[in-house]
Amino acid sequence: MKRACMNNWPKLLLTFLLLFPALASAQNFPAKPIKLIVPFPAGGPNDIIARVIGQRMSELSGQPVLIDNRGGQGGVLGTDAVSKATPDGYTIAISSAGALAISPSMERVAYDTSSDLTPVTLVATVPEMLVVATNVPVKDIGELIVLAKAQPGKLNFASSGPGSLPHLAGELFKLTAKIDIVHVPYRGAAPAVNDLLGQQVQMTFLDLPVLLPQVKAGVLRPIAVGSAERSPTAPDVPTTAETGFADLRIENWYGMVAPKGTPKEIVAALHGLATKAMADPAVKEKLAAQGATLIGDEPEHFRQFIADETAKWAKVIKDAGVETAK
Repeated sequence: MKRACMNNWPKLLLTFLLLFPALASAQNFPAKPIKLIVPFPAGGPNDIIARVIGQRMSELSGQPVLIDNRGGQGGVLGTDAVSKATPDGYTIAISSAGALAISPSMERVAYDTSSDLTPVTLVATVPEMLVVATNVPVKDIGELIVLAKAQPGKLNFASSGPGSLPHLAGELFKLTAKIDIVHVPYRGAAPAVNDLLGQQVQMTFLDLPVLLPQVKAGVLRPIAVGSAERSPTAPDVPTTAETGFADLRIENWYGMVAPKGTPKEIVAALHGLATKAMADPAVKEKLAAQGATLIGDEPEHFRQFIADETAKWAKVIKDAGVETAK
């Protein structure tokens, strides 16, 4: 027994020597500024969430968390950038459902979410809100479906672009309610909202914070939100489940990812720093005002969540016959 232990000693020593740099690095992490890639332009929900959490992470760690906005291709370009970064924990991203779970089924992307990225934590969910133009004579989802069935192919729904979450939300609505409405894609949420206000299109699904100012001003009529519970920022708007459409649960989400190969100890350090920031009452309050619900799950749970969301939207794409660029 003693000789066997002696024979294994070199292997144990080698294992320790290999692990020691990662353990030492994790203990000192972060020792320099962290670059936090936001794969969208400044000012949108993804950017706001990243800046609020990044600021608190900086305060907690004593190191700057530098926001790097890299918009393009619906979040794909910025997400690709983090997949190719050095896996040391100093380049990470807070990306979205579109880039992590939808775009890989819609188009050719230069990364594989499951193998080229390391999940850190699901940061937040934001419900999609279904609204109609004020000239559409409906007050709830039931009346909207009746109107759509009476006028097949006559009602349009706007989205922020082909393959975006709002686009697939509309397709899921079509499948679930068995209605024929026509997709009208725009280059972003702002022009979609503008044409909805101008009554050029009849309805849209978009992130709740994007639509809330117009809803509160009475220039758009809310129909439902796609979350499990009513949103505190729009408490009078029913959920899709309340209206009899539990399968029409549609939430955008934002998650922190690192490059593949990031040591587990560094991932754990990032996870602890991010979740501690998210637990701060001031952070919760700021993001709740944006309609966001903070999550902060474990890396493996987030990995499974991404896989489930990918399968869900891939099925919608297939069942709806959505044209892809793959």
